[in-house]
Amino acid sequence: MTRTIEEINEKIKNGKVVVLNAEEIIDYAEKKGIKRTAKEVDVVTTATFSPMCSSGAFLNFGHSDPPIKMTRVLLNDVPAYAGIAAVDAYIGATELSETEGLNYGGAHVIEDLISGKPIKLRATSAGTDCYPRREIETYITKDTINQAYLFNPRNAYQNYTAATNSSNRTIHTYMGKLLPNFGNVTYCSAGQLSPLLNDPYYRTIGIGTRIFLAGSQGYVSWHGTQHNPGKERLPNGTPAGLAGTLAVIGNLKEMSPEYLRACTFRGYGVTIFIGIGVPIPVIDEEMVEFLKIRDEDIYTEIFDYSVQRRNRPSYGKVNYRELRSGKIKIKGKSIQTGSISSYFKALEISNVLKQEIKKGKFYLTNYVAPLPAEEKYNTLDILSREEL
Repeated sequence: MTRTIEEINEKIKNGKVVVLNAEEIIDYAEKKGIKRTAKEVDVVTTATFSPMCSSGAFLNFGHSDPPIKMTRVLLNDVPAYAGIAAVDAYIGATELSETEGLNYGGAHVIEDLISGKPIKLRATSAGTDCYPRREIETYITKDTINQAYLFNPRNAYQNYTAATNSSNRTIHTYMGKLLPNFGNVTYCSAGQLSPLLNDPYYRTIGIGTRIFLAGSQGYVSWHGTQHNPGKERLPNGTPAGLAGTLAVIGNLKEMSPEYLRACTFRGYGVTIFIGIGVPIPVIDEEMVEFLKIRDEDIYTEIFDYSVQRRNRPSYGKVNYRELRSGKIKIKGKSIQTGSISSYFKALEISNVLKQEIKKGKFYLTNYVAPLPAEEKYNTLDILSREEL
């Protein structure tokens, strides 16, 4: 049995589509079996809500009178990259305020914009014949600027490592606070709800796939930076390493702060929580095999983040059911676990997307190009010019 996106969209249009979230499909497939599930279910909604540092927004401010070619741009004292055109800029989520430091950054500017708050814009220029103005100071909102769209180079990691700390001091990382002497383990994944874990070989998710992005409809624009599907996989397709990533794009003006939140990790800096939902069409029975994956079927590796080198020591693999239980064992010691990704929020997003599809407000798309099945991931070596 096979099913096309066009057939599913027709059922959405006619109000006959059957949609389950990635949690519901597990018991459904167990009770009904693979063949019947593939016949009866059309779409499964997946989601994640996690910190995603590699995010940001392109903004076009519109021209002033007289016009200015902005060469330095500050938004609420956060630098934005202006080397694009006269009044375009890109603000990165992790860029820090020049006055507030770790307390405020690009992620906060983006959230404030989405929330409708005024943002102070300061820009300077050397001045040219066609752009004579040399400086400008004003306030902008999402309604007063021309375009504002989120463009995130690396989101929705397929899998992610767990972190612990063997040293005798507390360390602060992008995986959160790690207590000394294996005091805790942190992890970051929606597990059985996570989009790329439910489509491990990218059979339906690709460039052009329509997604839920921070409360609006967006798209997969490319494979994400550091996309590295890898070769080590379990029989169910689950990658043992970080694996694939997505670059995504969407209209910031239509987004909601409910699904995009700025935050600060103490001792690390500013990051941003992004809510992403991906509908996966049930195109055949093989797709059901992937979609019925459970937390206990998905493994990640525990690394020692106190060791600051490329190849950190590993303390073995653990599945997400064990991690979500609240305690695991390392070297015979019972250790508390904690997630920096919100399963609760991911489940909420999958249900919001589910309802949007059932109401005929969200249609599926065929991808226009597949995500790479293989990608070489390079690391940065310090080489002399003579070695190149």
